[in-house]
Amino acid sequence: MRVEPDAREGAEERSALALMARTALERVGLEVSPREAAHPAVVEAAHIAQYVLRTGPPVPERLTRLTGMLDRARSDGTGTRPSALPWPTGLAAPGPHLERSVARALKSVPDRGAGAGAPRGSSVAGWRAPEEEAARSAVALLESAWPGVAGELSTVLVQIALLDGPGIDGFTDFTVHGAVFVRRDRLAPDADGLPGSVRFAEALVHEGAHTRCNAASVADRPFLRPLEESGPMVATPLRLDPRPLTGLFQQMVVLARSVLLYRRLLAREAGGVGAAPAVRARHDRLAHSAAEAVRTMTLHRDTLTEHGAAMLEDAAEAARVRV
Repeated sequence: MRVEPDAREGAEERSALALMARTALERVGLEVSPREAAHPAVVEAAHIAQYVLRTGPPVPERLTRLTGMLDRARSDGTGTRPSALPWPTGLAAPGPHLERSVARALKSVPDRGAGAGAPRGSSVAGWRAPEEEAARSAVALLESAWPGVAGELSTVLVQIALLDGPGIDGFTDFTVHGAVFVRRDRLAPDADGLPGSVRFAEALVHEGAHTRCNAASVADRPFLRPLEESGPMVATPLRLDPRPLTGLFQQMVVLARSVLLYRRLLAREAGGVGAAPAVRARHDRLAHSAAEAVRTMTLHRDTLTEHGAAMLEDAAEAARVRV
């Protein structure tokens, strides 16, 4: 993986992870097709199967639960090509695997206390017709402004889930790999005049970069060397709470790709959306954060593998920082 997107590599990683999922399920006596194995609900079942195997011989109750999860995934249409987008990516309806993922994510949200600014939760929401149209506009913008990233995203994203509520802006979860979660207000303009199509396009690039990083670190080559202990916790541009180096590294990649997106939009006069000042302001904020992430990661360069060091160089070039 590099900062520049690569649909072929993304497809190879997805196939490698699907094979891992099939293998885990086969070890407990369950079979899925290669196509089914890439679905986030099936990936979740494979993670549970791995846990079951680590804790001893599978008991009938756990096998029944796994069988039920696979039956539910199939009934939700894992083998049906979605039609809402020009990509083989579903605009996901609420489902148990997505709801469990949000519950896990909420546990990791920093506690802001009980004041007026405290998060009030987040839940998976259904897509409304205007939101589907706004998502199509965002995809069309990506395909026009950055075909390379559009091609990669169409390969690695299986489901896009909408979030309702202020608790979480967006996230990915390796337990349901292939699904990405984005808060629904990213489909609408913000107070600074940044159009919803641009905001949602950025969200897809952001969460797609996390998806690639998660897959590449498992199916390809790791970015960081194994540490004898848990490693340092560091300040990062996108989170209030200190994060491990893996979190900083992924933020660096996400920010570098986001900067490249806005640079392309600016080169096309904001992609024809008539909001160049807002696009320029967003680019500048992201570029500042990307430079901050690169500088912090450079302080820990000795923890990077050769693969990770190459990614650092890519990110530095995107952020226009010398390392």
